[in-house]
Amino acid sequence: MKIAIINGPNLNLLGKRETDIYGNMPFEKYLDELKTTFPRVDFHYYQSNVEGELINELQRVGYEFDGIVLNAAGYTHTSVAIGDAIAAIKTLVVEVHISNVHSREDFRKLSHVSGKSAGSIFGLGLKGYELAVRWFVDK
Repeated sequence: MKIAIINGPNLNLLGKRETDIYGNMPFEKYLDELKTTFPRVDFHYYQSNVEGELINELQRVGYEFDGIVLNAAGYTHTSVAIGDAIAAIKTLVVEVHISNVHSREDFRKLSHVSGKSAGSIFGLGLKGYELAVRWFVDK
């Protein structure tokens, strides 16, 4: 099984930025834990701070992978184009957010991703990625 994890802007700073919200573990270290938890999953990880690069990656993996776990980060609330890219591809997407975006600023309550995704996980920290992967594995 091939699962792509795609992270958006500023998530390359996990473990350094706003640790009270996002925790103190770099994503690459967490990815090692996911690989141990799911040894039969072939993970592909991609992170970019650039909207168009995220769209290119969604299109690249969107026809050949078994699942996509997407944290579009700040682009969730602003990018119609990322939502359109999800709608255009064949591979199902599960939206993940480390923080509970619904308990934060009002602008974060709008998602251009949720309505195009198979499901969404908010506010469970990095554990949300594991739950999304487990959903794909069990599916």
